[in-house]
Amino acid sequence: MVTDPIADFLVQLKNASSAKKEYVVAPFSNVKMEIAKLLEREGYIQNVSQKGKKVKKYLYCELVYGEKSPKINEFKRVSKTSRRVYVGVHDLKPVRQGFGLAVVSTSKGLMTSGEARREKIGGELMFNLW
Repeated sequence: MVTDPIADFLVQLKNASSAKKEYVVAPFSNVKMEIAKLLEREGYIQNVSQKGKKVKKYLYCELVYGEKSPKINEFKRVSKTSRRVYVGVHDLKPVRQGFGLAVVSTSKGLMTSGEARREKIGGELMFNLW
């Protein structure tokens, strides 16, 4: 069975948000770090840091909450290990009428769908978050 570490990381964030936890500790990888930095930049996570040394590295992410509900309610993994989904710049649409976030892996790195539209580049649609 093939596991998806990105989906596991997103599930950890969603479940910790639902349980009103203050932070999430997840195994480190460069892709997860880039996703966490992007979510921090967009206001879904408050603080991201890398802890540990050599083999035992992990991510420490502080979660953000709105007035009564968590910022991360749900996500949908679009491009999976079994099926990659690539989109052009014209196929990038707003998520949840603009209240969500779509993360695209482009040749210039990970970015939101809005940033990819402004840069006029497409790429692999990783996941939608709202």
